[in-house]
Amino acid sequence: MDSSESDPSAGSDRDRDQDRNREQNRGRDQDRNRGQNRGQGQNQDRGNQDANQTALGHRGRHRSTDDDGTRAAVQRWLETRVRENRFTIAVVFPVVGAITLVASDLGHLPAPLAYNPLLLLVGTAVMRSPLLVGVLPTLGRRALGCLGALTAFTYAIELVGLRTGWPYGTFEYAIELGPTLAGEVPLALPLFFVPLVLDAYLLTVLVLDSRSENRFETPLARLAGAIATVLAIDLVLDPAAVAIGFWEFIPAGAYYGVPASNYAGWLLSGAVAVALVEFGFDHEALRERIRSCEFILDDLVSFVLLWGSINVLYGNWIAAAVAGLICLGLVGTDRYGGDLFRTAIPPTGKN
Repeated sequence: MDSSESDPSAGSDRDRDQDRNREQNRGRDQDRNRGQNRGQGQNQDRGNQDANQTALGHRGRHRSTDDDGTRAAVQRWLETRVRENRFTIAVVFPVVGAITLVASDLGHLPAPLAYNPLLLLVGTAVMRSPLLVGVLPTLGRRALGCLGALTAFTYAIELVGLRTGWPYGTFEYAIELGPTLAGEVPLALPLFFVPLVLDAYLLTVLVLDSRSENRFETPLARLAGAIATVLAIDLVLDPAAVAIGFWEFIPAGAYYGVPASNYAGWLLSGAVAVALVEFGFDHEALRERIRSCEFILDDLVSFVLLWGSINVLYGNWIAAAVAGLICLGLVGTDRYGGDLFRTAIPPTGKN
C-alpha cells in the first residue's frame, strides 16, 4: 500500500479528538456561564439584602422620629393645659377640698358626698398633675424602675405597719379611701405618698441651687435636705388627717394625736424613698427641668393650702406654722408671684 494514501482510521481518530475537544470546550463554557450567573445572583441577593436593610433602617429612623414628635406634642399639650389652669389646680382645688373634708367631718354633707372616695382620688390626682407633667420628660428607664421599687416599698411598709404597728405605731384607717390591697392598704396609697417625696426632693434641689451657687449642692446635702422636708411635710399632714378622721393612732400621741413613733417611721421610709429618687433620676436633667418648668412645685402649693388650712381650722398651730415655713420656702424660690394668679382671670380678646 502507498504511504501517501490517507488512512481512514486516522481521519476518524482526528474527528473523534475534535469532537471530544468541542465537548470539553462546551462544558467549560457552560461551567463558566453557570459560575457567572451564580455570582450575579449572589451579588443581586446581597444587593437586595442591603437595600432591605437600608429600607428597614430608614423606616426605623422615621418611626423613631415620629414617636419623638408624638411624645413632644403630647408633652406640649399637657403643659399648656396645666399652665392655663394653674390657679384652679393649685388654689381652687385645695380650698374646695379643705371645705369638703371639714364639712364631711362635721356631718354637714350627705352620705354620698361625705368622704367620697372617688372625689378624694380625682381631686388628689388633679392637684398632683403639675408635678407629674413637670417630671415626665425626665423619666428614663432607671427613674421608672426606682419609682416602681418605691411604689412596692410603699405598699409593703404600710402593710407591715397596719399589721404590726412598726415602724409608725399602731394605727388604722377610719374612712374608706377606695379599693384596697390585701383588704387593708389603699391601692391609691402611692398617689398620696410618692409625690410628697418628689415635692420634698425638688424643693430641696431648687433651694440649694438658688441659695448656694452649687457650692453645697452635694448628694449628701440633697439627701439630708429632702429627708428633713419629708418630715416637715408629715408634721403638717398627720395632725390634719387625724383631725378630720382619715386615720387614728392607738393610743393617741402627744402631737395632736400623733405619736413620736410615727415620725421615726417617716424618717425610715422617707430616707429609703429619697435615696431611691436620688439614685433613679439624672440629676442634671432634673435640675434643668426644675429651672425651666415654673409649675413643677404647684403640687406642694396645693398641699400647704389644703392641710395647712385644715390645721388652722382645728387649732393645730404648730402644724400650721410648719406649713407656713414650707410656704416661705416656696416663696423664696421666686416663682410664685403674679403668674400663678393671672390664670385666675380669663384672657380678654379684642373684637
